[in-house]
Amino acid sequence: MTDHKRRSPKELRSARWFAPDDLRSFGHRSRMMQLGYSEEEFMGRPIIGVLNTWSELNSCHGHFRQRADDVKRGVAQAGGLAVELPSLSVDESFTKPTSMLYRNLLAMETEETIRSHPLDGVVLMGGCDKTTPALVMGAITAGVPMIYLPAGPMLRGHFAGKILGSGSDAWKYWDERRAGKITDEEWLGVQGGIARSYGTCMTMGTASTMTAIADAMGLTLPGASSIPAADSGHQRMSSQCGRRIVEMVWEDLTPDRIVTEAAVRNAAIVAMATGCSTNAVVHLIAIARRAGVDLTLDELDALGRTTPLIANVRPAGKDYLMEDFFYAGGLRALMKQMEDRLDTSAITVTGKSLGQTLEGAQVYNPDVIRPLSNPVYHEGSLALLRGNLCPDGAVIKPAACDPKFHTHQGPALVFDSYPEMKAAVEDENLDVTPDHVLVLRNAGPQGGPGFPEWGMLPIPKALIKQGHRDMLRISDARMSGTSYGACVLHVAPESYVGGPLSLLRTGDIVRIDLPNRRLDMLVSDDELEERRKAWTRPEPRFERGYGYMFSKHVTQADKGCDFDYLERGFGRTAGEPDIF
Repeated sequence: MTDHKRRSPKELRSARWFAPDDLRSFGHRSRMMQLGYSEEEFMGRPIIGVLNTWSELNSCHGHFRQRADDVKRGVAQAGGLAVELPSLSVDESFTKPTSMLYRNLLAMETEETIRSHPLDGVVLMGGCDKTTPALVMGAITAGVPMIYLPAGPMLRGHFAGKILGSGSDAWKYWDERRAGKITDEEWLGVQGGIARSYGTCMTMGTASTMTAIADAMGLTLPGASSIPAADSGHQRMSSQCGRRIVEMVWEDLTPDRIVTEAAVRNAAIVAMATGCSTNAVVHLIAIARRAGVDLTLDELDALGRTTPLIANVRPAGKDYLMEDFFYAGGLRALMKQMEDRLDTSAITVTGKSLGQTLEGAQVYNPDVIRPLSNPVYHEGSLALLRGNLCPDGAVIKPAACDPKFHTHQGPALVFDSYPEMKAAVEDENLDVTPDHVLVLRNAGPQGGPGFPEWGMLPIPKALIKQGHRDMLRISDARMSGTSYGACVLHVAPESYVGGPLSLLRTGDIVRIDLPNRRLDMLVSDDELEERRKAWTRPEPRFERGYGYMFSKHVTQADKGCDFDYLERGFGRTAGEPDIF
């Protein structure tokens, strides 16, 4: 633990609510007694907020009712008082039009819940894709000691003797069904076997990517992100979170001491080595900017060029799932493999350095967690592109697509909406070849609305029946982290606000040059200028409510899609409320 003065009870944040001998504090103490607490339980003790994103429609967090009790047990053991507060449950399966629309809402709720209540520290319970960045973003800005409790991946899927990976195998078997290769009965078997327990997707999708990022950043107990949700070790980790957050309050170990430039860089390197979701780009940039670290696409690309992918976990890996990753040693073992590439002096929620938390970590299966000398892919998971189609950047996952599309050019087939595209790709008479480039636009942060996961455009049925399973696809949308294929995503600026993608026409030649990080349409500047003069902005997506606020203030993909007014004054906390 670095030198830092230990707090006294009178210096607790909650003391502002309870300690003064005045009428307002009398009311606070009285209401705590109304809840059944005696003064001995809350006066002079750290009050820990347990922010729980459980809901009956969030299968990833189906175990959080019990885990909240495990956390409370740990808090009580350490001499604190745990209070559970419900938080918005942003799940990937049912939240429409997209959970990304509500990431910033959960971040705001987290920040304001912490700020407005007598909390000395918080345990953040999340896991499903957007909950990790949202909770962390809000807690960073609130500035009180925090620890992240990841939901953990679900168990492996199974069907007919085959191991299934959530998301990835859904796409695979859906294409086989469209091609007439599997029966309705087999399709229903996949449906019932692909998600067998509570917990997040067990591929290296966005959920496991983001919990690994939180872990590598020092915001979880060491290795917590790898523990399967159904493992009893997850319960023990949860109670340990409760014990540790009480000590963090006494140590005044706040997020600004943990989420530093070094920690952000560590997280980015580890993400690349895991075969991370493309969504990591947007979320990691947003988290970094909340902490006052101006992380850029170019910095991420530079790290991607020099960081080999060593986690052999689907979809970027070929053979294994998160349960196997855990048995192979988990994230601590992966970080130990690349320890000399990390800043091991970075402080974690344990109060120890990253290097200290990696002591003793071992790899138990070198095919799951590869040595640097035998990577799954020679570079990291992601590559960032620029060109006249994406002057502010776009992202692709090279290891998860057919290498023949790393350098490719072909005619564009452009769609202005998802329904238009969906109808076209199911037309067996669609005039399309494997060299065509499918393009979807008006699917970005404002155009979607909310930046939906539409980027893994379905292969046209005409090509599916010919045996083709990949082709170059481009959009200003995102893509599920469980997806794969030659998909260029996050094109910025998005077409809805007049980005160059809005000027592309069917038949224009599009060229990708991955080695040189280029994505261009082969159209003259004069022609593009004429098209720009003729372009008109689409109708607004929202005219009221949160969606209206979102559309007015969301930033573009290359800036993390946070709200512009939340970015002002990087690294500054929200400040304390007046109590009168």
